[in-house]
Amino acid sequence: MPEVRTKNRFKYIEQGKGAPILMLHGLFGSLANFEHVMAKFASNYHTIVPILPLYDLPIRASTVDGLVEYLTEFIDFFGFEKVHLIGNSLGGHVALVYTLNQPQKVSSITLTGSSGLFEKAFGDTMPKRGDYEYLKEKTEQTFYDPKIATKELVDDVYETIMDREKAIRVVTMAKSAVRHNLSVELNQITCPTLLIWGKNDNITPPFVGEEFKRLIPHAELFFIDKCGHAPMMECPEEFNTILGKFLTALK
Repeated sequence: MPEVRTKNRFKYIEQGKGAPILMLHGLFGSLANFEHVMAKFASNYHTIVPILPLYDLPIRASTVDGLVEYLTEFIDFFGFEKVHLIGNSLGGHVALVYTLNQPQKVSSITLTGSSGLFEKAFGDTMPKRGDYEYLKEKTEQTFYDPKIATKELVDDVYETIMDREKAIRVVTMAKSAVRHNLSVELNQITCPTLLIWGKNDNITPPFVGEEFKRLIPHAELFFIDKCGHAPMMECPEEFNTILGKFLTALK
């Protein structure tokens, strides 16, 4: 994976040259979530994964809109005139709101397991501090194959929850996503839109993908079998094939 770079207040990884593709991770996501996408498309595109400041924003700004403001500043700082956006889970929600705010800056949008309509929260309340097995089970439920939830991945979630300040921001951000329902606004999205959904997604189930397709004009929807909430991680080959055909058709 490329080394993390820092410019101004932005941290990110990047690879390749060409039209920019920005990939946005979810609430418990990381830069590694899109490593297979970067490896596939960096030969033809400028692929970038910004680190979203999920745990660095002030509490009052720990909202979907707070992340959209950060993304807006990121895109403006690097001078990107138009971008392709790919968002998973909360990252998809951020991509949608940015597209609604700045339609002239978005070439296309790809959503996978996106929030914005309906999502099952991590839990009604945060688990007791130190409840590793509960967190392990919840992390495994993100995927069709629980083995994808490696010890390293579970440890990262556990470390986040054990940090009181981070845990508060996780709850605040999750509640903001649930409140920020986009059903009334999605018909305003006019750019090419691709929806890639896991048939076995427990967090944003298949009907959520179907509802996005119904509400976004001209959106294309593809399901991947035996796949959960993060298709780009769990089924990277199928994900990249669908995405590649979509991007090629836009040229």
